[in-house]
Amino acid sequence: MPKKSPATPLKKAILDTPSTNQAAKLSIADRFAVGKSLRNKVSLAEQGDFILPKKRIGIIDILKKQEKNRLPSYIPIRYQRMMESPFSFYRGAAAIMAQDLACQPSTNINVQLCGDMHVSNFGFFATAEHKLVFGINDFDETLPGSWEWDLKRLVASAVVACEELGGSEHTSEALVRKIVRSYREKLTEYASMSYVNLAYEFFGERVVRDNFSKLHLKLFDQFIKKTKGQCNLGVFEKFTDLIGKDRKFIENPPLIQRADFTQEGLPMREVLEVAVSKYRKTLLADREFLFNRYILKDYVRKVVGIGSVGTICGVMYFEGSNLDDPLFLQYKEAQESVLSPYLGSSIYQNQAHRIVVGQRLLQGAPDIFLGYATSATKYYYVRQLRDMKGGLTFGEGGCDLEAFEDYAKMFGWALALGHARSGDAAKIAGYLGESHEVDVAFYRFAKAYAAQNLKDYDLFCKAVNSGKLQAI
Repeated sequence: MPKKSPATPLKKAILDTPSTNQAAKLSIADRFAVGKSLRNKVSLAEQGDFILPKKRIGIIDILKKQEKNRLPSYIPIRYQRMMESPFSFYRGAAAIMAQDLACQPSTNINVQLCGDMHVSNFGFFATAEHKLVFGINDFDETLPGSWEWDLKRLVASAVVACEELGGSEHTSEALVRKIVRSYREKLTEYASMSYVNLAYEFFGERVVRDNFSKLHLKLFDQFIKKTKGQCNLGVFEKFTDLIGKDRKFIENPPLIQRADFTQEGLPMREVLEVAVSKYRKTLLADREFLFNRYILKDYVRKVVGIGSVGTICGVMYFEGSNLDDPLFLQYKEAQESVLSPYLGSSIYQNQAHRIVVGQRLLQGAPDIFLGYATSATKYYYVRQLRDMKGGLTFGEGGCDLEAFEDYAKMFGWALALGHARSGDAAKIAGYLGESHEVDVAFYRFAKAYAAQNLKDYDLFCKAVNSGKLQAI
Protein backbone atom coordinates (compact mmCIF):
# COMPACT_ATOMS: atom_id res chain seq x y z
CA MET A 1 0.00 0.00 0.00
CA PRO A 2 1.50 3.38 -0.98
CA LYS A 3 2.19 5.69 1.89
CA LYS A 4 -0.52 8.29 2.38
CA SER A 5 0.53 11.87 1.79
CA PRO A 6 -1.39 14.40 3.86
CA ALA A 7 -1.34 18.04 2.87
CA THR A 8 2.01 19.60 3.65
CA PRO A 9 1.91 22.98 5.47
CA LEU A 10 3.74 25.72 3.60
CA LYS A 11 5.49 28.76 5.02
CA LYS A 12 3.69 30.88 2.42
CA ALA A 13 0.80 29.77 0.26
CA ILE A 14 2.21 30.21 -3.24
CA LEU A 15 0.72 28.81 -6.44
CA ASP A 16 2.56 25.92 -8.09
CA THR A 17 1.54 26.53 -11.70
CA PRO A 18 3.08 25.99 -15.15
CA SER A 19 4.15 29.65 -15.20
CA THR A 20 6.01 29.53 -11.89
CA ASN A 21 7.96 26.26 -11.92
CA GLN A 22 9.79 23.73 -14.07
CA ALA A 23 6.51 22.43 -15.50
CA ALA A 24 6.60 25.38 -17.91
CA LYS A 25 9.33 23.51 -19.80
CA LEU A 26 7.25 20.33 -20.14
CA SER A 27 4.82 19.51 -22.93
CA ILE A 28 1.14 18.86 -22.22
CA ALA A 29 1.74 15.12 -22.69
CA ASP A 30 4.65 15.20 -20.24
CA ARG A 31 2.55 17.01 -17.63
CA PHE A 32 -0.23 14.44 -18.08
CA ALA A 33 2.40 11.76 -17.42
CA VAL A 34 3.65 13.54 -14.31
CA GLY A 35 0.08 13.67 -12.99
CA LYS A 36 -0.49 10.00 -13.75
CA SER A 37 2.72 9.05 -11.95
CA LEU A 38 1.35 10.65 -8.76
CA ARG A 39 -0.99 7.67 -8.42
CA ASN A 40 2.06 5.87 -7.06
CA LYS A 41 2.10 8.44 -4.26
CA VAL A 42 -1.67 8.61 -3.67
CA SER A 43 -3.76 5.96 -5.41
CA LEU A 44 -7.16 6.89 -6.83
CA ALA A 45 -8.81 4.56 -4.32
CA GLU A 46 -7.11 6.37 -1.42
CA GLN A 47 -8.98 9.55 -2.35
CA GLY A 48 -12.04 7.84 -0.94
CA ASP A 49 -10.54 7.39 2.52
CA PHE A 50 -11.74 9.69 5.27
CA ILE A 51 -9.12 9.88 8.00
CA LEU A 52 -10.30 11.52 11.20
CA PRO A 53 -7.44 13.51 12.82
CA LYS A 54 -6.00 11.66 15.82
CA LYS A 55 -5.90 14.86 17.85
CA ARG A 56 -8.93 16.55 16.35
CA ILE A 57 -9.64 19.94 17.89
CA GLY A 58 -13.15 19.96 19.31
CA ILE A 59 -15.73 21.68 17.11
CA ILE A 60 -16.95 23.86 20.00
CA ASP A 61 -13.38 25.00 20.64
CA ILE A 62 -13.02 25.99 16.98
CA LEU A 63 -16.26 27.96 17.02
CA LYS A 64 -15.31 29.64 20.31
CA LYS A 65 -11.98 30.67 18.83
CA GLN A 66 -13.77 32.25 15.87
CA GLU A 67 -15.97 34.21 18.27
CA LYS A 68 -12.96 36.25 19.41
CA ASN A 69 -12.73 38.00 16.03
CA ARG A 70 -16.45 38.68 15.63
CA LEU A 71 -19.03 41.13 16.92
CA PRO A 72 -20.42 39.52 20.11
CA SER A 73 -23.99 40.71 19.52
CA TYR A 74 -24.16 38.88 16.16
CA ILE A 75 -22.72 35.52 17.23
CA PRO A 76 -26.12 34.18 18.47
CA ILE A 77 -27.55 34.97 15.01
CA ARG A 78 -24.77 32.93 13.40
CA TYR A 79 -25.48 29.93 15.65
CA GLN A 80 -29.22 30.23 15.07
CA ARG A 81 -28.64 30.02 11.32
CA MET A 82 -26.25 27.07 11.70
CA MET A 83 -28.88 25.23 13.78
CA GLU A 84 -31.46 25.29 11.00
CA SER A 85 -30.23 22.04 9.41
CA PRO A 86 -27.14 19.84 8.93
CA PHE A 87 -26.52 21.63 5.61
CA SER A 88 -26.73 25.07 7.24
CA PHE A 89 -24.27 23.85 9.86
CA TYR A 90 -21.97 22.56 7.10
CA ARG A 91 -21.99 25.97 5.44
CA GLY A 92 -20.87 27.62 8.67
CA ALA A 93 -18.32 24.94 9.53
CA ALA A 94 -15.56 25.61 6.98
CA ALA A 95 -13.02 26.01 9.79
CA ILE A 96 -14.05 22.65 11.25
CA MET A 97 -13.63 20.83 7.94
CA ALA A 98 -10.33 22.56 7.19
CA GLN A 99 -8.50 20.62 9.91
CA ASP A 100 -10.07 17.40 8.62
CA LEU A 101 -9.03 18.07 5.02
CA ALA A 102 -5.46 18.67 6.18
CA CYS A 103 -5.27 15.02 7.24
CA GLN A 104 -6.47 13.49 3.96
CA PRO A 105 -4.28 12.03 1.19
CA SER A 106 -3.14 14.75 -1.21
CA THR A 107 -1.28 14.96 -4.52
CA ASN A 108 -0.14 18.51 -3.65
CA ILE A 109 -0.93 19.86 -7.12
CA ASN A 110 -1.67 23.43 -6.17
CA VAL A 111 -4.44 25.64 -7.52
CA GLN A 112 -6.17 28.71 -6.17
CA LEU A 113 -8.70 27.16 -3.80
CA CYS A 114 -12.11 28.67 -3.21
CA GLY A 115 -11.61 27.45 0.35
CA ASP A 116 -15.31 27.17 1.19
CA MET A 117 -16.59 25.13 -1.72
CA HIS A 118 -20.14 23.88 -1.40
CA VAL A 119 -23.21 23.56 -3.63
CA SER A 120 -24.71 26.89 -2.47
CA ASN A 121 -21.51 28.71 -3.39
CA PHE A 122 -22.46 28.81 -7.06
CA GLY A 123 -24.70 31.11 -8.99
CA PHE A 124 -25.00 33.62 -11.77
CA PHE A 125 -23.29 36.97 -11.96
CA ALA A 126 -22.63 39.68 -14.51
CA THR A 127 -19.41 40.06 -16.49
CA ALA A 128 -17.86 43.47 -17.16
CA GLU A 129 -19.94 43.46 -20.38
CA HIS A 130 -23.06 42.76 -18.27
CA LYS A 131 -23.57 39.29 -19.67
CA LEU A 132 -24.87 36.62 -17.34
CA VAL A 133 -22.47 33.75 -16.53
CA PHE A 134 -22.41 30.83 -14.10
CA GLY A 135 -19.64 30.20 -11.61
CA ILE A 136 -18.31 30.28 -8.05
CA ASN A 137 -19.50 33.35 -6.15
CA ASP A 138 -17.88 33.52 -2.70
CA PHE A 139 -14.17 33.67 -1.95
CA ASP A 140 -13.71 34.66 1.71
CA GLU A 141 -11.47 31.66 2.43
CA THR A 142 -9.55 31.52 -0.87
CA LEU A 143 -5.92 30.43 -0.65
CA PRO A 144 -3.56 28.32 -2.78
CA GLY A 145 -3.60 24.61 -2.00
CA SER A 146 -4.08 21.19 -3.52
CA TRP A 147 -7.17 20.76 -5.71
CA GLU A 148 -8.58 17.92 -3.57
CA TRP A 149 -9.56 20.34 -0.80
CA ASP A 150 -12.17 22.10 -2.94
CA LEU A 151 -13.48 18.99 -4.66
CA LYS A 152 -13.86 17.02 -1.42
CA ARG A 153 -15.71 19.85 0.33
CA LEU A 154 -17.94 20.23 -2.73
CA VAL A 155 -18.93 16.57 -3.06
CA ALA A 156 -19.51 16.19 0.69
CA SER A 157 -21.84 19.19 0.55
CA ALA A 158 -23.76 17.53 -2.29
CA VAL A 159 -24.46 14.48 -0.11
CA VAL A 160 -25.45 16.62 2.88
CA ALA A 161 -27.80 18.73 0.75
CA CYS A 162 -29.24 15.67 -1.02
CA GLU A 163 -30.04 13.98 2.30
CA GLU A 164 -31.71 17.17 3.50
CA LEU A 165 -33.93 17.14 0.40
CA GLY A 166 -34.94 13.56 1.14
CA GLY A 167 -32.81 12.01 -1.57
CA SER A 168 -31.82 8.37 -1.54
CA GLU A 169 -28.30 6.99 -1.30
CA HIS A 170 -28.56 6.13 -5.00
CA THR A 171 -29.38 9.79 -5.80
CA SER A 172 -26.55 11.21 -3.71
CA GLU A 173 -24.08 8.83 -5.37
CA ALA A 174 -25.33 9.86 -8.81
CA LEU A 175 -24.89 13.54 -7.92
CA VAL A 176 -21.34 13.10 -6.67
CA ARG A 177 -20.30 10.96 -9.61
CA LYS A 178 -21.73 13.51 -12.02
CA ILE A 179 -19.80 16.34 -10.30
CA VAL A 180 -16.50 14.45 -10.32
CA ARG A 181 -16.91 13.17 -13.88
CA SER A 182 -17.63 16.69 -15.12
CA TYR A 183 -14.64 18.04 -13.20
CA ARG A 184 -12.14 15.55 -14.66
CA GLU A 185 -13.54 15.67 -18.21
CA LYS A 186 -13.48 19.45 -18.30
CA LEU A 187 -9.94 19.56 -16.89
CA THR A 188 -8.84 17.27 -19.71
CA GLU A 189 -10.44 19.66 -22.20
CA TYR A 190 -8.92 22.75 -20.56
CA ALA A 191 -5.46 21.14 -20.42
CA SER A 192 -5.22 21.41 -24.22
CA MET A 193 -6.35 25.02 -24.43
CA SER A 194 -3.97 27.94 -24.74
CA TYR A 195 -3.62 29.99 -21.57
CA VAL A 196 -5.06 33.05 -23.33
CA ASN A 197 -8.16 31.18 -24.53
CA LEU A 198 -8.58 29.71 -21.08
CA ALA A 199 -8.58 33.21 -19.61
CA TYR A 200 -11.45 34.13 -21.95
CA GLU A 201 -13.42 30.95 -21.20
CA PHE A 202 -16.71 31.13 -19.33
CA PHE A 203 -20.13 29.58 -19.67
CA GLY A 204 -23.12 31.79 -19.90
CA GLU A 205 -26.87 31.49 -19.95
CA ARG A 206 -27.05 29.75 -23.34
CA VAL A 207 -24.50 27.08 -22.38
CA VAL A 208 -26.32 26.42 -19.11
CA ARG A 209 -29.63 26.20 -20.91
CA ASP A 210 -28.21 23.66 -23.37
CA ASN A 211 -27.14 21.47 -20.45
CA PHE A 212 -30.38 21.84 -18.50
CA SER A 213 -33.17 19.29 -18.72
CA LYS A 214 -36.11 20.45 -20.82
CA LEU A 215 -38.35 19.24 -18.00
CA HIS A 216 -36.99 21.98 -15.70
CA LEU A 217 -36.40 24.84 -18.12
CA LYS A 218 -39.45 26.70 -16.78
CA LEU A 219 -37.96 26.81 -13.29
CA PHE A 220 -34.60 27.76 -14.75
CA ASP A 221 -36.19 30.62 -16.72
CA GLN A 222 -37.85 31.91 -13.55
CA PHE A 223 -34.50 31.90 -11.74
CA ILE A 224 -32.78 33.71 -14.62
CA LYS A 225 -35.54 36.34 -14.74
CA LYS A 226 -35.17 36.97 -11.03
CA THR A 227 -31.37 37.19 -11.33
CA LYS A 228 -31.54 39.72 -14.15
CA GLY A 229 -33.81 41.82 -11.95
CA GLN A 230 -31.11 42.05 -9.28
CA CYS A 231 -29.74 45.47 -10.25
CA ASN A 232 -29.00 48.80 -8.61
CA LEU A 233 -32.48 50.13 -9.39
CA GLY A 234 -34.00 46.97 -7.92
CA VAL A 235 -32.06 47.44 -4.68
CA PHE A 236 -33.00 51.12 -4.72
CA GLU A 237 -36.71 50.33 -4.78
CA LYS A 238 -36.60 47.46 -2.29
CA PHE A 239 -34.17 48.64 0.38
CA THR A 240 -34.47 52.43 0.44
CA ASP A 241 -37.15 54.97 1.21
CA LEU A 242 -37.47 58.71 0.65
CA ILE A 243 -36.87 60.62 3.89
CA GLY A 244 -37.47 64.29 3.16
CA LYS A 245 -35.38 65.02 0.08
CA ASP A 246 -32.92 62.17 0.65
CA ARG A 247 -32.99 58.44 0.05
CA LYS A 248 -32.13 56.33 3.09
CA PHE A 249 -31.83 52.61 3.75
CA ILE A 250 -34.81 50.96 5.40
CA GLU A 251 -33.59 49.54 8.70
CA ASN A 252 -34.53 46.07 9.93
CA PRO A 253 -32.65 45.54 13.23
CA PRO A 254 -30.59 43.58 13.96
CA LEU A 255 -30.08 42.37 10.37
CA ILE A 256 -29.97 45.80 8.74
CA GLN A 257 -29.25 48.82 10.90
CA ARG A 258 -27.44 52.12 10.85
CA ALA A 259 -24.29 52.42 12.95
CA ASP A 260 -23.15 55.95 13.76
CA PHE A 261 -19.94 54.79 15.41
CA THR A 262 -17.44 51.99 14.94
CA GLN A 263 -16.49 49.45 17.63
CA GLU A 264 -13.65 51.78 18.58
CA GLY A 265 -16.03 54.73 19.01
CA LEU A 266 -14.98 56.57 15.84
CA PRO A 267 -17.55 58.38 13.67
CA MET A 268 -18.69 55.83 11.11
CA ARG A 269 -19.06 58.29 8.23
CA GLU A 270 -15.52 59.62 8.64
CA VAL A 271 -14.12 56.07 8.78
CA LEU A 272 -16.07 55.06 5.67
CA GLU A 273 -14.98 58.11 3.71
CA VAL A 274 -11.33 57.38 4.46
CA ALA A 275 -11.83 53.71 3.55
CA VAL A 276 -13.61 54.64 0.32
CA SER A 277 -10.73 56.94 -0.68
CA LYS A 278 -8.35 53.99 -0.23
CA TYR A 279 -10.70 51.62 -2.03
CA ARG A 280 -10.91 53.77 -5.15
CA LYS A 281 -7.12 53.48 -5.59
CA THR A 282 -7.46 49.68 -5.96
CA LEU A 283 -9.66 50.05 -9.05
CA LEU A 284 -8.43 50.17 -12.64
CA ALA A 285 -8.05 53.74 -13.90
CA ASP A 286 -11.22 53.76 -16.03
CA ARG A 287 -13.28 52.28 -13.21
CA GLU A 288 -11.84 54.72 -10.70
CA PHE A 289 -12.91 57.52 -13.04
CA LEU A 290 -16.41 56.01 -13.18
CA PHE A 291 -16.60 55.55 -9.42
CA ASN A 292 -15.47 59.15 -8.78
CA ARG A 293 -18.72 60.33 -10.35
CA TYR A 294 -20.69 58.93 -7.43
CA ILE A 295 -21.20 60.46 -3.96
CA LEU A 296 -21.72 58.50 -0.73
CA LYS A 297 -25.25 59.13 0.54
CA ASP A 298 -26.05 56.48 3.14
CA TYR A 299 -24.74 53.31 4.76
CA VAL A 300 -25.94 50.51 7.01
CA ARG A 301 -24.49 47.45 8.65
CA LYS A 302 -25.94 44.23 7.22
CA VAL A 303 -25.87 40.61 8.42
CA VAL A 304 -25.11 38.26 5.50
CA GLY A 305 -24.78 34.52 4.96
CA ILE A 306 -23.94 32.00 7.66
CA GLY A 307 -20.17 31.69 7.94
CA SER A 308 -19.73 35.49 7.68
CA VAL A 309 -22.16 36.39 10.45
CA GLY A 310 -20.34 38.31 13.17
CA THR A 311 -17.76 39.82 10.86
CA ILE A 312 -18.29 43.46 9.92
CA CYS A 313 -20.37 43.72 6.75
CA GLY A 314 -22.30 46.62 5.35
CA VAL A 315 -23.83 48.30 2.34
CA MET A 316 -23.16 51.81 1.00
CA TYR A 317 -25.51 53.79 -1.19
CA PHE A 318 -23.92 56.16 -3.72
CA GLU A 319 -25.74 58.57 -5.98
CA GLY A 320 -24.70 59.70 -9.44
CA SER A 321 -26.29 62.44 -11.53
CA ASN A 322 -29.72 62.05 -9.88
CA LEU A 323 -31.96 59.68 -7.89
CA ASP A 324 -32.31 57.45 -10.94
CA ASP A 325 -28.56 56.77 -10.94
CA PRO A 326 -27.88 54.74 -7.76
CA LEU A 327 -24.86 52.54 -7.01
CA PHE A 328 -24.84 50.06 -4.13
CA LEU A 329 -21.57 48.59 -2.87
CA GLN A 330 -21.22 45.87 -0.27
CA TYR A 331 -18.17 45.73 1.98
CA LYS A 332 -17.18 42.65 3.96
CA GLU A 333 -14.51 42.27 6.58
CA ALA A 334 -11.70 40.00 5.46
CA GLN A 335 -10.07 37.84 8.11
CA GLU A 336 -7.36 35.22 7.79
CA SER A 337 -8.50 32.21 5.76
CA VAL A 338 -9.60 29.17 7.76
CA LEU A 339 -7.13 27.21 5.61
CA SER A 340 -4.11 29.24 6.78
CA PRO A 341 -3.26 27.11 9.85
CA TYR A 342 -2.79 24.14 7.53
CA LEU A 343 -1.65 25.61 4.19
CA GLY A 344 0.39 28.55 5.39
CA SER A 345 -0.23 32.28 5.45
CA SER A 346 -1.09 34.23 2.33
CA ILE A 347 1.61 36.12 0.48
CA TYR A 348 -0.75 39.09 0.89
CA GLN A 349 -0.72 40.48 4.43
CA ASN A 350 -3.82 42.46 3.50
CA GLN A 351 -6.49 39.75 3.74
CA ALA A 352 -8.89 41.70 1.53
CA HIS A 353 -6.24 41.85 -1.19
CA ARG A 354 -5.95 38.05 -0.85
CA ILE A 355 -9.67 37.66 -1.51
CA VAL A 356 -9.73 40.04 -4.48
CA VAL A 357 -6.78 38.26 -6.14
CA GLY A 358 -8.33 34.86 -5.47
CA GLN A 359 -11.65 35.93 -6.96
CA ARG A 360 -9.99 37.28 -10.09
CA LEU A 361 -8.04 34.04 -10.55
CA LEU A 362 -11.02 31.74 -10.03
CA GLN A 363 -13.93 33.69 -11.44
CA GLY A 364 -12.34 35.21 -14.50
CA ALA A 365 -15.17 37.72 -15.02
CA PRO A 366 -15.45 39.63 -11.76
CA ASP A 367 -17.44 42.68 -10.79
CA ILE A 368 -16.04 45.90 -12.31
CA PHE A 369 -16.15 47.50 -8.84
CA LEU A 370 -14.28 44.67 -7.10
CA GLY A 371 -11.59 46.16 -4.85
CA TYR A 372 -10.47 46.46 -1.25
CA ALA A 373 -9.99 48.98 1.53
CA THR A 374 -8.37 49.22 4.94
CA SER A 375 -9.14 50.90 8.23
CA ALA A 376 -6.82 51.26 11.21
CA THR A 377 -7.05 47.59 12.19
CA LYS A 378 -9.25 45.79 9.63
CA TYR A 379 -9.41 44.86 5.95
CA TYR A 380 -12.48 44.95 3.74
CA TYR A 381 -13.18 43.81 0.22
CA VAL A 382 -15.79 45.66 -1.80
CA ARG A 383 -18.08 44.65 -4.65
CA GLN A 384 -21.46 45.58 -6.06
CA LEU A 385 -24.58 44.46 -4.22
CA ARG A 386 -26.90 42.25 -6.25
CA ASP A 387 -25.73 43.36 -9.67
CA MET A 388 -27.31 40.53 -11.65
CA LYS A 389 -26.23 38.14 -8.92
CA GLY A 390 -28.27 35.06 -8.16
CA GLY A 391 -27.05 32.38 -5.76
CA LEU A 392 -28.42 28.83 -5.60
CA THR A 393 -30.41 27.66 -2.61
CA PHE A 394 -31.69 24.20 -1.78
CA GLY A 395 -34.95 23.18 -0.19
CA GLU A 396 -38.15 25.20 0.03
CA GLY A 397 -38.15 27.94 -2.60
CA GLY A 398 -34.88 26.68 -4.11
CA CYS A 399 -33.55 23.70 -6.02
CA ASP A 400 -35.35 20.39 -5.68
CA LEU A 401 -33.71 17.03 -6.26
CA GLU A 402 -34.46 16.94 -9.99
CA ALA A 403 -33.01 20.42 -10.60
CA PHE A 404 -30.07 19.46 -8.38
CA GLU A 405 -29.13 16.75 -10.87
CA ASP A 406 -29.13 19.31 -13.69
CA TYR A 407 -26.82 21.62 -11.77
CA ALA A 408 -24.41 18.89 -10.60
CA LYS A 409 -22.61 18.75 -13.92
CA MET A 410 -22.18 22.53 -13.87
CA PHE A 411 -20.69 22.47 -10.36
CA GLY A 412 -17.86 20.22 -11.50
CA TRP A 413 -17.48 22.26 -14.69
CA ALA A 414 -17.21 25.63 -12.90
CA LEU A 415 -14.73 24.29 -10.35
CA ALA A 416 -12.61 22.76 -13.11
CA LEU A 417 -12.51 26.10 -14.92
CA GLY A 418 -11.34 27.94 -11.80
CA HIS A 419 -8.67 25.34 -11.07
CA ALA A 420 -7.50 25.26 -14.70
CA ARG A 421 -7.09 29.04 -14.72
CA SER A 422 -4.96 29.01 -11.59
CA GLY A 423 -3.17 25.65 -11.71
CA ASP A 424 -1.88 22.89 -13.97
CA ALA A 425 -4.94 21.31 -15.57
CA ALA A 426 -2.83 18.70 -17.38
CA LYS A 427 -1.29 17.37 -14.17
CA ILE A 428 -4.64 17.06 -12.41
CA ALA A 429 -6.30 15.52 -15.48
CA GLY A 430 -3.41 13.08 -15.88
CA TYR A 431 -3.80 12.00 -12.27
CA LEU A 432 -7.60 11.60 -12.49
CA GLY A 433 -7.56 9.71 -15.79
CA GLU A 434 -10.60 8.58 -17.74
CA SER A 435 -11.98 5.75 -15.62
CA HIS A 436 -14.83 6.00 -13.12
CA GLU A 437 -12.62 4.69 -10.30
CA VAL A 438 -11.98 8.15 -8.89
CA ASP A 439 -15.70 9.06 -9.15
CA VAL A 440 -16.50 6.13 -6.89
CA ALA A 441 -13.69 7.03 -4.50
CA PHE A 442 -14.86 10.61 -4.06
CA TYR A 443 -18.39 9.42 -3.35
CA ARG A 444 -17.02 7.15 -0.63
CA PHE A 445 -15.29 10.16 0.95
CA ALA A 446 -18.39 12.35 0.56
CA LYS A 447 -20.64 9.78 2.19
CA ALA A 448 -18.23 9.31 5.12
CA TYR A 449 -17.84 13.04 5.66
CA ALA A 450 -21.59 13.65 5.49
CA ALA A 451 -21.93 11.16 8.36
CA GLN A 452 -19.22 13.02 10.30
CA ASN A 453 -20.97 16.33 9.63
CA LEU A 454 -24.16 14.89 11.10
CA LYS A 455 -22.30 13.87 14.26
CA ASP A 456 -20.76 17.33 14.52
CA TYR A 457 -24.15 18.95 13.96
CA ASP A 458 -25.72 16.92 16.77
CA LEU A 459 -22.88 17.89 19.09
CA PHE A 460 -23.32 21.53 18.09
CA CYS A 461 -27.07 21.44 18.77
CA LYS A 462 -26.47 19.92 22.21
CA ALA A 463 -24.01 22.72 22.99
CA VAL A 464 -26.64 25.30 22.06
CA ASN A 465 -29.43 23.58 23.96
CA SER A 466 -27.24 23.29 27.06
CA GLY A 467 -26.34 26.99 26.92
CA LYS A 468 -22.67 26.39 26.13
CA LEU A 469 -23.25 28.31 22.89
CA GLN A 470 -25.82 31.09 22.69
CA ALA A 471 -28.28 31.22 19.80
CA ILE A 472 -31.21 33.50 19.06
